[in-house]
Amino acid sequence: MGENHRMTRQRRVILEELGHLSTHPTADELYGIVRRRIPKISLGTVYRNLEMLAASGEIRLVRTSGRQMRFDADLSDHIHAICVRCGKVIDMPGAPPSVQPGSMGPAGSGFRQIATRTEIIGVCADCHGGEAECEG
Repeated sequence: MGENHRMTRQRRVILEELGHLSTHPTADELYGIVRRRIPKISLGTVYRNLEMLAASGEIRLVRTSGRQMRFDADLSDHIHAICVRCGKVIDMPGAPPSVQPGSMGPAGSGFRQIATRTEIIGVCADCHGGEAECEG
């Protein structure tokens, strides 16, 4: 294992704190939390460690359109519901639709699937004021 893959104290604390959250924080939000345990850590260090953890598959990136990237320590198969107004990401019960990893894409495409990601895009209860109607 190279230096970039060594589990440093900073990386361990970032991973631990992310694991305690179900809010899918941004790097900035996680930085504020990690600073309580490591006051001298820099925002750049948090960003670099999150990138390394994501690249090694230890955490998941949650991309939201037009918003900051969010992070998730829950690697189980699950669905994310993303609010288009505030960017909140909520874990939804149930597994994503089943498509077998390793299956091929359209004939002749040469595409081999390795994972399936399912996201539900909408408006959270906080943003629509708890109204029951659906917004189009």
